[in-house]
Amino acid sequence: MTRTMDYYEKQNNHPNHGVHNTDIGVSYTPSTDSPGLCAFILTIISYLLIIATFPFSLCLCVKVVQEYERAVIFRLGRLLKGGAKGPGIFFIVPCIDSYRKVDLRTVSFDVPPQEILTRDSVTISVEAVVYYRVSDPIAAENNVEDYSHSTRLLAATTLRNVLGTRNLAEILSERESISATMQSSLDDATDPWGVKVERVEIKDVRLPVQLQRAMAAEAEAAREARAKVIAAEGEQRASRALKEAAEVINESPAALQLRYLQTLGQISSENNSTIIFPLPIDILTHFLRKNNTESKEDD
Repeated sequence: MTRTMDYYEKQNNHPNHGVHNTDIGVSYTPSTDSPGLCAFILTIISYLLIIATFPFSLCLCVKVVQEYERAVIFRLGRLLKGGAKGPGIFFIVPCIDSYRKVDLRTVSFDVPPQEILTRDSVTISVEAVVYYRVSDPIAAENNVEDYSHSTRLLAATTLRNVLGTRNLAEILSERESISATMQSSLDDATDPWGVKVERVEIKDVRLPVQLQRAMAAEAEAAREARAKVIAAEGEQRASRALKEAAEVINESPAALQLRYLQTLGQISSENNSTIIFPLPIDILTHFLRKNNTESKEDD
């Protein structure tokens, strides 16, 4: 606020009587020229009416603004010196003074869904949320007709402009950097209006149905490929384990009989209705000895 009033005081001697052009637009400053005879007469009459109707005139002269509000006062259409009033009590002169309250609290709004064509020619619908507050009440009232509506329109166009330069993959994965870029761009554009953009968040990114199906099919195919690779690796490890187990059993003939008994125990505990016909181990031993004899003769 101090910076704004210093700026206004430096411009008091401007030849355009309070209105001048800058690089960022038109700025309005309090006029220092004589208000004229008519304005002087109206001011005298207003003060006389206040004195004549005192103390009833206090109902019209005394105004109150809340802690989060400021009042911008205009006297006969000219910006009153001293800057915005508030918070608390301030006085106006009826008939010649008018004032507007400006809310300094943070305001949030949803940016309507925007149909955007990305850099890789994909049409998406994007929604965002913008948080802003008024930092300069005088600029918010004098430099723009409706700062709230203007900020909303600028947020929608900025959202389209920023996302139009990004690929779909970047939009989906770099939301924080995109939000920071939008916040900086909006803050620079709304600074002449006395508006401070505090935060911008991308709320939702909607893809076309066909693109969603294509991406789902691609992801499913990738998952199936990984599943097949994992299954093949499991079979490879299982075959190595079976090979090692077979070598251990071959070295110890009693291990085969123990494994046989263990298998019978598992079958009897899991499938109680299964009928088991045991095979004598001696028969298996006879065949094993016969195979060993044949193998030695071949050697």
